[in-house]
Formats: sequence, C-alpha cells, structure tokens
Amino acid sequence: MNFFGIGLPEMAVIAAIGLLVFGPKRLPELGKTLGRTLRGFQSASTEFEKEFRTAMEPAPGPKAEEPKAELLPPAVVEQAALVPEIADSSSQPPAA
Repeated sequence: MNFFGIGLPEMAVIAAIGLLVFGPKRLPELGKTLGRTLRGFQSASTEFEKEFRTAMEPAPGPKAEEPKAELLPPAVVEQAALVPEIADSSSQPPAA
C-alpha cells in the first residue's frame, strides 16, 4: 500500500505519534476531518477536469469551410520560384 509515497510502516508510525499527541478520543474526529478534506479536494479536482474538458471541446454549430488551395500550372510555379533568385542576383554587385 503506497499512499502519497508513504508505505505501511511509515503510516503506522504517523498513526502512533498522532495517537500519543491527540489521544484516543480526538483521533477519530481528526481522521473524519482529514477524510472530508481529501474528498473535497477530489471533488474539486474532478469538477476542474470536467470544466477544462468542456472548454477544450469545439463549439457546436455550423462548421466554417476551409479555404481551398488553388492549384497553379507548372509554368507559373517555375516562374515564381525564379523570381527570388533574380532579385538576389540584381542586388549584388558583379564579381571582379
């Protein structure tokens, strides 16, 4: 049994120290309070996770159409690829 990284022997030592410090009458009350607190944290964590998942879901409604890519003929693509090379070579002085 591994609870918060604490094994069974460590839990027994903590319980024994708690019994000595708080006494047998008050220890069950503290256990109930600790249990309620942990249950509250678990409930809040579950609610937070649920809210987070709801916020991350896409909004319902009509789906917007994505723009379609326009296919260009090969000649236009080659011409567009040459334009940056022409601009780069014209801005540099010729080698001597």
